[in-house]
Amino acid sequence: MKTWRKLGLGLTAAVLLAGVVACGNDTKESGSATGKDSSNNDKITVNIATGGAPKPFSYVNDKNEIDGYDIQVVKAIFEGLPGYEINIEKTEFPSIFAGLDSDRYQIGANNFASNPERREKYNYSDPIFKNQFVIAVKEDREDIKSFADLEGKTTEVSPSVNYTVALEKYNKESAKTPVELKYSDAELVTILQNVESGADDFNLIDAAMLQLYIKEYGLKLKAIPLSQEDTDRIGVPYSYLILSKGGNSDQLLKDVNGQIQELIKDGTISKLSEQYLNGDFAPEIQ
Repeated sequence: MKTWRKLGLGLTAAVLLAGVVACGNDTKESGSATGKDSSNNDKITVNIATGGAPKPFSYVNDKNEIDGYDIQVVKAIFEGLPGYEINIEKTEFPSIFAGLDSDRYQIGANNFASNPERREKYNYSDPIFKNQFVIAVKEDREDIKSFADLEGKTTEVSPSVNYTVALEKYNKESAKTPVELKYSDAELVTILQNVESGADDFNLIDAAMLQLYIKEYGLKLKAIPLSQEDTDRIGVPYSYLILSKGGNSDQLLKDVNGQIQELIKDGTISKLSEQYLNGDFAPEIQ
């Protein structure tokens, strides 16, 4: 009797041990570094980073969810790509680039403009938004009409964004009296309120974004349209998704671009633009 009891206990332990080993093997496979999840039909996981500002391109809504034009465009893209599974993460703006550099993130979605330095490091998607750049000033201000009128004036800027880069370049290459750049991580509404109050002279901004903030916050500001020459100082008037150059990047870029063109053709981009930007800012079909 004692012999059978010992044997039974031994068999039970062996079965339990085999179960633990099997579970351990399954866990290791599903968490592999390839981005594939064996428990989810080998879908490729794409990690997408956003800074959560500026609204309406990226923000946290009343339900504490990451929302905005760029976010909804990304979701629409991957709804048509069943071989991928996406994970959207809010992070600090500089961390988007650090994450793309290390391939922690495969896509950055944050109203990104194009510049040569970034294009050397990252892949750019087809455009998802067609910009119109303006200078935001107080309603009663009449002395600012162009880039040349910005010399000696003050503005609050965020590091590395396209407007800041354009002003830095203008100061270095063209300005007789440099534009005073006050680097800040303040919310855009605060920056625009400083223009309204006269604490700062102007702000360079997308026309769609400015109109949204004027409407939402009742700001007494007006938009000064830029000439083509001044627009060219800022760069190509489009916004993009930017992609890491690691791992599966070439195929991912091809798949994303294919979906962007489909979303432009079927009107989805225009619909999201009307919803989030109060106008149709869809780029042309390429």
